[in-house]
Amino acid sequence: MRTTRRQLLAAGLAAAGVSIVPLRAGRSQAASALLTKPIPSTGEQLPAVGLGTWITFNVGDDPELKDECAGVMAAFFEAGGRLIDSSPMYGSSQPTIGYGLQRLGHPKGLFSADKVWISNPAGGPGQIAQSRSYWTVPRFDLLQVHNLVSWEEHLPMLLEMKAAGRLRYVGITTSEGRRHDEVERIMASQPIDFVQVTYNIIDREIEQRILPLAQERGIGVIVNRPFQEGHLIRRMERHPLPDWAGKVGASSWAQLILKFIISQPTVTCAIPATSRIDHVQENMAAATEPLPDKALRQRLLDHVAQL
Repeated sequence: MRTTRRQLLAAGLAAAGVSIVPLRAGRSQAASALLTKPIPSTGEQLPAVGLGTWITFNVGDDPELKDECAGVMAAFFEAGGRLIDSSPMYGSSQPTIGYGLQRLGHPKGLFSADKVWISNPAGGPGQIAQSRSYWTVPRFDLLQVHNLVSWEEHLPMLLEMKAAGRLRYVGITTSEGRRHDEVERIMASQPIDFVQVTYNIIDREIEQRILPLAQERGIGVIVNRPFQEGHLIRRMERHPLPDWAGKVGASSWAQLILKFIISQPTVTCAIPATSRIDHVQENMAAATEPLPDKALRQRLLDHVAQL
């Protein structure tokens, strides 16, 4: 008899100890050990690793693929995760998240982070309402102006939503270094709570000005593209993991890279995207002590430079 993808998923979920029925109350031992960091503007604690959905959750209406994503979300919440990030730009990712949240009984720990991404400012409120409907949440925790599109109009709207209690946090995002000058101007002049930027062992431009400015202004930092959409992992996996990676409890390049990112004091949360349960478990396990200290961070950078 032919084994279906749904049957394989069920077997994989069972082997991983994950269920996509409504989650039980309480925290697992692994979740209790998860490293959290404070959101600078409020002090609220967030787990240092979240879940991105770019590409990986864009699965259309395929019921088996939607169940796979729900399984990833179940493993994420089981490990103590909270922040899930998406955007109207991400195809069907938002409805996929909503499907997973309904399957899981709307976990109470969710920190919902989405974006407004529309060049016509008048379309912003409608897009946000549609996004919220897709997610099946009463309100978002964080809304960000995606890639600074029409930020001059969208940002005041988001700040008004926050003041009215219809939104908890406001931010901006970019994944392009050429926009960093504009990002800095907004950070210096606007009362935002978060900035989302790219950072990893190769892409380190934000260390020069954005991270110091975030620290100065009390702005949380969300890190996107920690693995360069998988390219960085594939590149590094051609080389053996350095034996000293065990000093910080890293058993893979993915964990070592994530530990490098979240050991940066100003970084609040990294959001790797994945469609695999084993990968989300691996990523969440990186958000635990010990983390690299300054000397080991430099040793890693020196090692990578020689590869």
